[in-house]
Amino acid sequence: MEKEHDDIFDREKQQEPNMERREGEPTQAFKGAAIAALIIGISAYLVGLFNATMELNEKGYYFAVLLFGLYASVSLQKAVRDKEEGIPVTYIYYGISWFALMVAIVLMAIGLYNAGSIMFSEKGFFAMAFVLSIFAAITVQKNVRDTKSARNVE
Repeated sequence: MEKEHDDIFDREKQQEPNMERREGEPTQAFKGAAIAALIIGISAYLVGLFNATMELNEKGYYFAVLLFGLYASVSLQKAVRDKEEGIPVTYIYYGISWFALMVAIVLMAIGLYNAGSIMFSEKGFFAMAFVLSIFAAITVQKNVRDTKSARNVE
């Protein structure tokens, strides 16, 4: 019985994938999940925006807030990571990155709070798609950075 278990473990060791993942590099599954979350979040937000019964200028506002939030979140992630790794980051850039992300979130919240032309459930949908997109953008940026760092170690 014990010999049978040893054989199973030996076979599992032999079936490891040939693709070499370096120390600190995210797995392909995690990278794929982050990219999928980003695509799903942005797509859902844009499809909801396209189908919403709001004025074109309102749609433009929500689109601009999404783009601003995505850029601000990636910029903040980069600034925080640079600072953590000892790469010089000016306090003004670091502060502006935090400020920009907070402004994007506040603009989204104020826009949804004051939106009289959409239902409460739609407001929740836009908020969740926005949060998913922001989180996924940060994760994709982190994965890109981790992959680059792991590959440059050699």
